[in-house]
Amino acid sequence: MKTLLMRLLLGLLLFLSCTPGLLAFVAPAAHSPDDINVRISKLEQQTADAKSSADNAWMLTSAALVLLMTGPGLALFYGGLVRKKNVLATMMQSFAMMALITVLWALFGYSLAFGAGNSFIGNLHHLFLWGVGSQPDLAYSATIPQQTFMIYQLMFAIITPALITGAFAERMKFSAMVLFMILWSILVYDPMAHMVWGKGGLLNASLGGYFPTLDFAGGTVVHVTSGVSALVCAIYLGRRLGYPHDSMPPHSVVLSFVGASLLWVGWFGFNAGSALGSGSLATSAFVATHFAAAAAVIGWGGMEWVKNGRPSVLGAISGAVAGLVAITPAAGFVGPMPALLIGLLAGAFCYYMVAKVKARFGYDDSLDAFGVHGAGGTLGALLTGVFASSSVNPIFKDAQGNPLPSGVLQGNVHQLFNQFVGVAIAWALAAVGTLVILKIVDATVGLRVSEEHEIQGLDLSQHGEEGYYWEVST
Repeated sequence: MKTLLMRLLLGLLLFLSCTPGLLAFVAPAAHSPDDINVRISKLEQQTADAKSSADNAWMLTSAALVLLMTGPGLALFYGGLVRKKNVLATMMQSFAMMALITVLWALFGYSLAFGAGNSFIGNLHHLFLWGVGSQPDLAYSATIPQQTFMIYQLMFAIITPALITGAFAERMKFSAMVLFMILWSILVYDPMAHMVWGKGGLLNASLGGYFPTLDFAGGTVVHVTSGVSALVCAIYLGRRLGYPHDSMPPHSVVLSFVGASLLWVGWFGFNAGSALGSGSLATSAFVATHFAAAAAVIGWGGMEWVKNGRPSVLGAISGAVAGLVAITPAAGFVGPMPALLIGLLAGAFCYYMVAKVKARFGYDDSLDAFGVHGAGGTLGALLTGVFASSSVNPIFKDAQGNPLPSGVLQGNVHQLFNQFVGVAIAWALAAVGTLVILKIVDATVGLRVSEEHEIQGLDLSQHGEEGYYWEVST
């Protein structure tokens, strides 16, 4: 019996010696406070890394969605609205911005817009993207690489000048368009982006600007500047040959329909991406964006139905874009119900600007860039000051960190004044800057194609190609 017990004990000891994990379970080792602190620090770091990865993934996706808005979204939307002899030239203008503005942004555009300069323009610290790498710029976002922030903001810089091309469609030389857009990006877009979003910017609401203007995703920076510049371009270049007596209907509402649908989808990256993270603020902006677009379709379509006895497809897609424009500055500051109201008002207002005001003054804004973006952006920026809520985004805080009222309905009446200042500066910069640039371009390479080339169409005269080749069977 003793021999058997000795063998069993020896076998148990051998088993335990081969299984240190079991020994640890039977007699857990004591951990010092330093070990516990190390483990907590590692856990906190893993949590932060996970949040950073999630935010970065969302921001890269959002950047791709915003690029989708220019090509193919805007290219198809504008391309379908012109006559078929100008479809390629019109789409090429949007596509050219994807290449041209990217190079400018890499060389110096990003630095001028987001470098730490003065109240009006950034410095050249990030010239050639110097210092723009994997580490965050804490002034803008603590959880994504600065390079991600840079590429996301590039997509805004691309689509903004592309919007202007709708005003001078079918009559500006391609060479003139290239020179105009280079100068406009430097003299109008970069300063406005810096004033609203850049470090030390005059209108920056989150970084202590002198006139804190609420502009979540570009109501003033993108839509007011492009829309007002579009109006100046339309007036300066004059009307297309035959306008308004000759009929100039869109050659393919189908293309425009697809383009508008892509714009709607891409706009989620435009607005929800401006939260610069994948948290609840992005969700709120996403919801507001969708609700405003839907309400604007009803606003524009309802006005058209009353006037003409039926709603049109072109009116529906134009209304959607108008709602998306108007909610852009407000997307991260308002809840779902104010978003519906902003969209409804924008649809009706932009319809009036396109159907009544343009006809009354007789300017040839070919694709209604001003009527939708200039008017819609202005309306949206002002309504942001009315409906902004600290419960959605507590952007203003007191010295103790407590949220302060954001908009008029919360008691911050002064915010509407700040919004007026932001809109006024955007209008003035765009109008004066565009006029000066047009004169420079006109004096150097000339702006407008010849009558012969306009009649022939810009596809052939500017690019030597046609959008459609109709083969006749024999």
